[in-house]
Amino acid sequence: MSTDTRPANPETKGAIELTLAMVLSGTLGVFVIESGASPFNVVFFRCLFGTATLGLYCLARGFFKNHGFTPKKLGLAALGGVFIVFNWAFLFESYEDTSISVATVVYHTQPFYVMLLGAVLFRDKLTAAKFGWLGVAFVGLILVAGVSAADLTGSGDSAYLAGLGYALLAAVFYGISTVITKRVTGVRPHLVALVQLVLGIFLLLPFTQLGEMKGLGGDWGWLVGLGVIHTCVMYVLMYSAYQKLPTPKIAVLAFVYPAVAMLMDWAVYGHSVSLLQALGIPLIVAASLGINLGWSFAGRRAPVAPVEEPAPAAGAVAASRTEIKTGGTR
Repeated sequence: MSTDTRPANPETKGAIELTLAMVLSGTLGVFVIESGASPFNVVFFRCLFGTATLGLYCLARGFFKNHGFTPKKLGLAALGGVFIVFNWAFLFESYEDTSISVATVVYHTQPFYVMLLGAVLFRDKLTAAKFGWLGVAFVGLILVAGVSAADLTGSGDSAYLAGLGYALLAAVFYGISTVITKRVTGVRPHLVALVQLVLGIFLLLPFTQLGEMKGLGGDWGWLVGLGVIHTCVMYVLMYSAYQKLPTPKIAVLAFVYPAVAMLMDWAVYGHSVSLLQALGIPLIVAASLGINLGWSFAGRRAPVAPVEEPAPAAGAVAASRTEIKTGGTR
């Protein structure tokens, strides 16, 4: 009897790794809410436990040798980390004011802010197709937001409207971090993420109310999980997968994250989107894929200029290889 000892297809392994990472990312909202801590406290302890575990991983793998950092690269990584850390805080606040489902879908408008920032700051070309997909995404965003006339006139749920604003602000901060961190080349993404986690500890300490953590009891497990599972383990899986997968497969698998997030929101909290909101979700998904894969409305793929593959910021989960290599985190 013979046994096939050939190594597994790297692309298949990468697809499994990225799928697992996206599934873990989809459970993030539950861990945040179940911890019972305020958004800034959650981010602080995510950075704290994430630093400990990811730091040990980097040490065990020897990543600190020939790290590739220069003062400029370190400064850019840190600057990107400022926006990533507050991106987390605003996203977690949005979970509480809206729902995990709505906040996650609204947050997935990130690629469009990256595109617009690239055009403004670096004069990246905006084609007619990109403007078209931006319009599609905007329509989808309006539907998903589910904002009524009462909300806009002040007689509706002001907290819900604020939550939508937090999700949009988190997405904008993600975009800014992406644009900054894409300049950090020649450095392992794990180390870029570690720099940003360490920065987050000191950056958020003034905003953290440690007195609230007394009597947290078993809920500490949720915070530890955010640092160990949703930071160290998830990042390692994603960074490994990115090296093995082509852009189209990454773009598609990235949407496992919002799908799982919506499923968890329904299963744990009984939250579901309305029919009108559900109509907006495929519009945002299609627009994101269209932007990242260079789709045109004529049915032909637009040419995409070759780009370098710089290191991502802390745990990027964008919908293309380029943005995944340069973006933020969940």
